[in-house]
Amino acid sequence: MNSYKIFLAFMKGALISFLILFYASIIKAQTKLDIQSEQGEILMKLNNSGTPPEWALMQRQLMNALYPAAITFVDKYTDKKGRLIWRDEWPGMDGSDDGYESFYNFPLYYALGGPKEIDSISRKLWDEVTVQFTEYGQIHDEFDAGYDWMHHGESYTYFYFFGLADPTDKKMRDRAIKFAEMYMDDGTEKSNYDAEHKIIRSPLNGSLGPRFVNTAEDWVTHRPILAHYPLPYDDIPNINASADWNDDEKFQYILQAINERMMKNDVPLNLASTSMMANAYMYTKDERYKQWIKEYVEAWMQRVEDNNGIIPDNVGQTGIIGEHTGGKWWGGYYGWRWPHGLPNQMEATTIGASNAYLITGDSSYLELPYSVIRAVSNQAKEEDGHTLVPYRYDDRGWYDYRPMRPKYPTHLWYYSRSEEDWQRVKSLTDPEKIAKLSYHKGKGDSENTAAWLGYLEGQNPNYPTDILKATYQEMQHRLEDVRNDESTPDDMDVHHWLERNPIVLEGLVQTMLGAPNHIYHGGLLHSSVRYFDPVKKRPGIPEDVAALVRQVNKGGITLQMVNLHPTETKYVIIQGGMFGEHQITRIRQVIDYPYQFDTIDQKYFTVELAPGAVGQIEIGLDRFVNDPTYAFPWHGDEIPVLGMK
Repeated sequence: MNSYKIFLAFMKGALISFLILFYASIIKAQTKLDIQSEQGEILMKLNNSGTPPEWALMQRQLMNALYPAAITFVDKYTDKKGRLIWRDEWPGMDGSDDGYESFYNFPLYYALGGPKEIDSISRKLWDEVTVQFTEYGQIHDEFDAGYDWMHHGESYTYFYFFGLADPTDKKMRDRAIKFAEMYMDDGTEKSNYDAEHKIIRSPLNGSLGPRFVNTAEDWVTHRPILAHYPLPYDDIPNINASADWNDDEKFQYILQAINERMMKNDVPLNLASTSMMANAYMYTKDERYKQWIKEYVEAWMQRVEDNNGIIPDNVGQTGIIGEHTGGKWWGGYYGWRWPHGLPNQMEATTIGASNAYLITGDSSYLELPYSVIRAVSNQAKEEDGHTLVPYRYDDRGWYDYRPMRPKYPTHLWYYSRSEEDWQRVKSLTDPEKIAKLSYHKGKGDSENTAAWLGYLEGQNPNYPTDILKATYQEMQHRLEDVRNDESTPDDMDVHHWLERNPIVLEGLVQTMLGAPNHIYHGGLLHSSVRYFDPVKKRPGIPEDVAALVRQVNKGGITLQMVNLHPTETKYVIIQGGMFGEHQITRIRQVIDYPYQFDTIDQKYFTVELAPGAVGQIEIGLDRFVNDPTYAFPWHGDEIPVLGMK
């Protein structure tokens, strides 16, 4: 009797196990069929198993560690509503950018494959920073009331990443349209843009229109910082030194010079506004935004031509160069002299040109930043084996010679993929920085491009592991600062949180996307490829999967992929370009010998990774031939609007 019961129990258990396995196989097969039906046939299967490379283990460890780091940071510095734990009042026009910057890369982390929760957190934090700085007085109608596009760019990079994370969010889509409309010419005195003269009417602009007159109150929190920079002009009456910024009586003379000479000009810095227009275009496909970008970038290209090949840093209300600076092409706000010189001209022109290239497919727009590089390269000099270029210009001519930061020419090479641009990067960069990583974390997360280029050239084979380890160590260092921080709200300056944000992504962007990270002051993130999870229907690389772009050239990339899960098959959609702007023309798997290329003609394809698979794919790309969009592969031609989150 006992034997019979044991037999029945055994048969029952076996039947249950069989049914579980049977239904699991059906579900697995159905998942595969769903992927095939919605994303097209699975064109690539990677079946060769192998030992995961060190970079793959490090990449996945970093992806997993960033989430608890983010939660620790948010819990420390925000209240239950999601607002920064800070003071009750904050005067002046500066500051909202720093609130947004505190969390600016959270949605990008999600778009790369971070946990779903980080997407919701990043949207809540955006909303609460908006409310908080509205109460402080810097924001009106959800947009900065009137500041410059270096600071707008720092704020709205965060906003652009929402399109990569989830373009179906109605609230963010509506905001994208509203913000872009603020820069269309509405024919009123409050219009930021003058379509007749093709100018943004002041270097300070926003939801309340152009700001032609500044007050002492506007500058109250920024004066101590600017006291460390050169004066805007040498001929300001009663002003002798930069320290005069902090002298209330003398500051009035500085303020008067700024209002008279700077505030009624368009300036190159305003080219960063093209990202806001491109952002709205990729949600809506509204041709007005596309035409605005073309018109505005072309206007600045014409000004370069009119100024003998050098971009002027000030254009008056009637479109005349030097209209309010005594005919001088230098002397504008964030121009060739004050406060930073060359970096502002390089960043703004590169942002404007790359956006125009993105939405038109016309590489001739890159001539705009090329003109800046030529202007300073023509004045370059050698010193102790290093190439130095001038950062500033005024009545004395070119001066303030320093090495050019490699990230600027690197971005141009990344867009063009030309040999000439590659050689330019090398000629302007210290060879030691190309041969070995010397990690540096700036305000943004894009300083380590030289050693990455060395890796692509074959000089620096350990770079992927090195940059991922350095990124991980930087995250840990910032977490330690968070844990040990005993500051009170009154002790904290407006940069306090940005300096401790542990979400450090440069290593992930370079290895996974094979791209330099975005230009911090308002640039979009351009890449050769991006990834989607077709099973979970979300952006980013699936759990347990790692990716490394090993080579980047004019015709495409070489991509290594690893499935670290020992028993589960993984599926990944690979798209050409961050915005689907590149068409994939051919693919082939590389094992001991290369397979023949499979010719395809589509924006994306699906890869099946067997358990433990380690494989390499060569991907051919026809670059900048597709209309850019935030749409995901399963959205079709039009992004659905699914309500507010």
